[in-house]
Amino acid sequence: MFGAVTSDDDQPVTWVGRFPVHVTTLLVGLHALAAVLACFLTFAGGGILGHLVFDSAFVLQRGEIWQLVTYAFVHPPSVLLWFLIEMYMLYVFGREVERFIGQRAFIVLYATLLLAPPVLLTLWGLGERTGIAGSPALHFGVFVAFATIYPSVEMFLRIQAKWVALALAGIYTLQLFAFHAWSQLAVLWLSIGGAFLFIRLRGAGPELEWWNNLKEKWQPKPKFKVVPRPTARRVVEPEDIHVSIDPLLDKISKSGINSLTASERRALDRARNQLLNKSK
Repeated sequence: MFGAVTSDDDQPVTWVGRFPVHVTTLLVGLHALAAVLACFLTFAGGGILGHLVFDSAFVLQRGEIWQLVTYAFVHPPSVLLWFLIEMYMLYVFGREVERFIGQRAFIVLYATLLLAPPVLLTLWGLGERTGIAGSPALHFGVFVAFATIYPSVEMFLRIQAKWVALALAGIYTLQLFAFHAWSQLAVLWLSIGGAFLFIRLRGAGPELEWWNNLKEKWQPKPKFKVVPRPTARRVVEPEDIHVSIDPLLDKISKSGINSLTASERRALDRARNQLLNKSK
């Protein structure tokens, strides 16, 4: 457990006895079931698997749109060892991402990482036939989401998660680059960028100066209005003191001194002081 639960949307989908079943658990179970099914289909000849992996020609020409989803659940027996590692990473890191962002947001993240690659490859297939099978890029995107949330968590050999993610991304990139696998390289970085942006747009992860500058650049600028500075108004005393205090004396004679306001009392005091200064 890398962090505390920060979302109130982390209730189990169901329970198996005392064991809570979350979305991540269901995904691992679904992939495991698909891997077992792939073994039987391969034993029977494997013809059906050809219609479950993504092939842009089949999607565009035959309308086999289910391949936009089923490709990620095709795990042939030849990759079962990597599949076990992949499922372990999904369970450990996916569960932490689900705990942090909540169940509904995690479903949206997983669906985005699932659908974005085949949509891209379908468009790519308009000019060049493309294909994809399995879920390495999808679940690597889940790990990138984890590393975005907890970049400083120490992992293998006490290396921080952010450096592990960068190292794996670099190795995977060089491998695809060496074999001129441009469509797969595009899928890899689409998954990395999609996971990173999804988490960042939810406000998770440490503050990044370049990211904050980018957001400030596109935010509307506040409009400032110049307000003139108020100038103190000078009160001009009347030259004839008697003229200024006669109305006050009349008011006192009619209503008493308590009828004067605070400003009238100050004016009366000033006039009295002026008369006293003149008499000296």
